[in-house]
Amino acid sequence: MTEYKDRGVLVAMSGGVDSSIAAYLLKKAGCSCMGTTMRLYNNEDVGLSPGHTCCSLRDIDDAAAVAARLGIPYTVLDFTMDFREQVIDKFIRVYEAGGTPNPCIDCNRWLKFDRLIEFAFGKGLDCVATGHYARIEKDEKNGRYLLKKACDESKDQSYVLYMLSQQQLAHIIFPLGDMTKTQTRALARQLGFVNADKHDSQDICFVPDGDYVKFMERETGKHYPEGDFLDLDGHVVGTHAGAVRYTIGQRKGLGLAMGRPVYVCAKSMEDNTVTVGPEEALRSRRLMAEDFNWISISGPDESDPDWSITVTARTRYHQKEQAARAYMDPDGPGRVIVEFDQPQRAVTPGQAVVLYDGDLVVGGGTILKTLPEE
Repeated sequence: MTEYKDRGVLVAMSGGVDSSIAAYLLKKAGCSCMGTTMRLYNNEDVGLSPGHTCCSLRDIDDAAAVAARLGIPYTVLDFTMDFREQVIDKFIRVYEAGGTPNPCIDCNRWLKFDRLIEFAFGKGLDCVATGHYARIEKDEKNGRYLLKKACDESKDQSYVLYMLSQQQLAHIIFPLGDMTKTQTRALARQLGFVNADKHDSQDICFVPDGDYVKFMERETGKHYPEGDFLDLDGHVVGTHAGAVRYTIGQRKGLGLAMGRPVYVCAKSMEDNTVTVGPEEALRSRRLMAEDFNWISISGPDESDPDWSITVTARTRYHQKEQAARAYMDPDGPGRVIVEFDQPQRAVTPGQAVVLYDGDLVVGGGTILKTLPEE
C-alpha cells in the first residue's frame, strides 16, 4: 500500500466490511481518503421496506460511522437516475428478450468505475478504491494495466470486473486483492468496526427476495402470460407461467411429469414457448460473444484471419475455468467465438464469458448465443 502514499483516493463504501477495511488500509498507508456511498435507488420505489439492509439508511449509517472512526470526509451520492437507466431498465430488457442479465457487471461498468471516477476527478482526487477481491498490476514492458484474480480464489471477483478499460484500471485500487475474507473480518473485529460481522449481500440488490418477475411486472405494468412447454421435437408437453420466468438449465419449478428429469433448454420470447429436454441437451462447445473488452492484450490481430488465443474461460461467476480457444467471428466484426475443449452445461445468453491466462484476465464479453458443432 505504500506506493499509494499521498495520493487522493475516493473510497466507495457500501456499508459492508470489505470496503470499510479498504478505506482503513489506504488511510493507514498515508492516502488522503474520502468515503462515499452510492444511493442507487429508493427502497420504496422498487418495492422494498425502508429498513431493508441493502442500500438502506443502516448501510449509510454504517459507512458514515466507519468514515468518522477513520477521520475521513464522507458523502452520499445520488445515482438513482443513472442506476435506473443503466442497470434496471437493461435488466428488464434482457429478460424480456430471453436472456439472463448480470446487473452487477453493469453497475460496475457504468456507476462504480465510470461515474465515481468522474466524481473523484472533479474533487481533485487521483483514484477510486473499492472492496473488491481482485488485483491490478502494470506490465512495465508494454505499459498495459493488468487485471488479476485475487489471492483468495474463493472470493475472487475478477469475473464481474472484466469490462474495465485501461484508462479506468489506471485509476482504480483494490486494497483487498492480497487478503482473505477471514483476514478482512478479523481486522475489522480488531478495529471494532460496527460492520465486522455484517453478512455479505448475496442477491440482486433491488430484487432481494429473488422474485424478479414480480419486480418486472411492478416496474412495467405488464403481465407475462402463460404459454406452451415444448419438447425437443416441438410437441406441447405442458403449460408454463410465462417464458420470462425461466432460465436456461432450470430444473426446479417446471411442474412437468415426463418420466425423467427435464431442464429448460431454450426459450422463444416471440412465441412465448419454453423448450425442455434431458440434461445432455444443455451442453454446447461453442458460443458467440459481443461487446468484448480486452485487457491483457490490445485485441485480436485483425490482419490475421487465422488469429486465435488459447485460454481458460468461465461462463458463470463461480464456475471452474475450462480450457478453450477464442477467435474472431469471420461473419461478425467485433464478435468473438469461444470454443471449449469439452461441452459446457447451460451456457446462457446475457451472461458474461471471461477469458483467463493463469491468474490474468485476458478479456470478456456478453454471451449472444450458443453455436452448433461445425
